Amino acid sequence: MTSGTTRTHLVWDWNGTLLDDTHAVIQATNAAFAEVELEPITLEQYREMYTIPIPRFYERFLGRLPTEAEWERMDEIFHRYYAEQRAACGLTAGVEELLHQWQRAGRSQSLLSMYGHEQLVPVVRGYGIEPRFVRVEGRTGPSGGSKALHMEEHFAALAGAGGVDGFSPENVVVIGDALDDAVAAAHVGARAVLYTG
Repeated sequence: MTSGTTRTHLVWDWNGTLLDDTHAVIQATNAAFAEVELEPITLEQYREMYTIPIPRFYERFLGRLPTEAEWERMDEIFHRYYAEQRAACGLTAGVEELLHQWQRAGRSQSLLSMYGHEQLVPVVRGYGIEPRFVRVEGRTGPSGGSKALHMEEHFAALAGAGGVDGFSPENVVVIGDALDDAVAAAHVGARAVLYTG
């Protein structure tokens, strides 16, 4: 993926891409759905209906957007259940070697997630892969939004002092598992590859 002296930089998503946590997400979603008396969903329903921002995903099942109070409660329940289930999740098969090979080849990669930054960094560190990335960033601020603005900030940091030499958005590939990852990539002029698991 080189062109002359230009090298491709990879921006990885975390949940559902590097971390194989889909079943934890389904269980946490169903716990949140129980709060508003929705029936549990299956993996197939999740894959078919999932969208960002998350309140729009919930709307597909409720038939309306959740109220502010419902959203806050569902979000709190989701994150509590997810934290309990996440501990049993492993990295996606083959990820450790892929990250190692990319780094060993002298290429750069970073991680940008909508998982809260304060939770993300120690989790990534715990899996032993933090040194593979030039930056590890999670969401700051409230949950439920789009990744596009976070991607802007991530790209600004990658292009800034201490970032990636010769950084340019057209030489970046964002690898994620949701349409929002592709939208965020397009928003900053990068390419995207979506992983279906």
